[in-house]
Amino acid sequence: MRIVFVMDPVETVRWDTDTSFALMMAAQGKGHRVDHCLMRDVYLEGGRVFAAVQQATMQLVATQPIVLGERQDVCLHDVDVVFIRKDPPFESQYLWCTQMLEVLRGDTLVMNDARGIRDANEKLYACRFPELMPRTLVASDKKRIKEFVLSVGGRAVIKPLSGARGDGVFVLDAKDFNFNAIVEALTDTGRRVAMTQEFLPAVHEGDKRVLVLGGEPLGGLLRVPASDDVRSNLAVGGRAVKTPITDSDRALVGKLKESLLRDGLYFVGIDLIGGKLTEVNVTSPTGIQQMTRLDGVAYSDQVVEWLEQNAAALARR
Repeated sequence: MRIVFVMDPVETVRWDTDTSFALMMAAQGKGHRVDHCLMRDVYLEGGRVFAAVQQATMQLVATQPIVLGERQDVCLHDVDVVFIRKDPPFESQYLWCTQMLEVLRGDTLVMNDARGIRDANEKLYACRFPELMPRTLVASDKKRIKEFVLSVGGRAVIKPLSGARGDGVFVLDAKDFNFNAIVEALTDTGRRVAMTQEFLPAVHEGDKRVLVLGGEPLGGLLRVPASDDVRSNLAVGGRAVKTPITDSDRALVGKLKESLLRDGLYFVGIDLIGGKLTEVNVTSPTGIQQMTRLDGVAYSDQVVEWLEQNAAALARR
C-alpha cells in the first residue's frame, strides 16, 4: 500500500512516545510506502485532491526519527490510505483541509473520515451518549455554571472545547474565591461555551484510555495523575500503568460502535474515569507505544494489518 500521513512537522516527533511514528514504523516494516505532508501541502485542482509529499523513512534515532526524501506531487485519489494525524486544536486550516480531503470519498480511505473529524468535537461527541457520561453542562453563562456546580455537590471540572493534552482544565470549587475568575477565563467572559462536568473522585486512581479500532477495543492503559494534579494526560506528567480491557469497557465501546462506524471514525481513543465516558478523541489519539511496552503486544502492527484487510472496501463506502 501507499499511505500518506497528514500530520505535524517531523521535527516535533518523539520516536519513543509518538503514536504516529509507531504507525509509520509498522507500515514501513510491512513493506508499505509511507509519505509525509503537512495540512498546508494538500491542495485541490480540477476537482481532484493532491498533496506535495515526501517519502518518509523511519529509524530508531532520537535526534532524527523520520528522514524525508524529495518533495513530489501525488494525486491522493491514487493512494490507498490518507491518515490524518494532525494534533489539535481544530482551526481554520484544519477545517479547509478536511473539506478538501472529503472529495476523496469513494476512491481513498481517509482515516479518520474527514467529515467525521470535522463533525466530532472531542468533547461534544461524547455528549451523544449522556447515559454513559458523568453529569455534564456545556454553557457560557457564569450563573448557570455556578448553579450546575452546586447541583453536583459543589465540585466540578471545567475545560475548553478546543483543548488538548490537559490544557486549560481546572477543578471548580463553589467555595473558591477564584471561581468567577476561572469561569470567566474559560468562557472568555461569557463569549464562548466551555464544558463543565461533575467531579469524579476516581480521577485520582487514573483516567483510562481505550484505543478503538474498527469499532472494537484494541487495547488500553491507565494514566495516573501526579499526586499534586488531577490531570492525568501523559503530556503533563501522568504515568502510564498497565490495565486490562474489562467486560464493562467492551460493553461501553459496543454502545459507541454504530455511531463511530457510521461517521467513519475507525481509530479513536475513548477516555474513561470511574467507568464514565469523558471524551472521544478522533484527531490523533495517542498511547499506542505505552500500551505496547506495558502489554508486550505490537498494537501498531495490528492497526496496519487492519488497514491491509479493510482499506479498499472502506474507501468505496
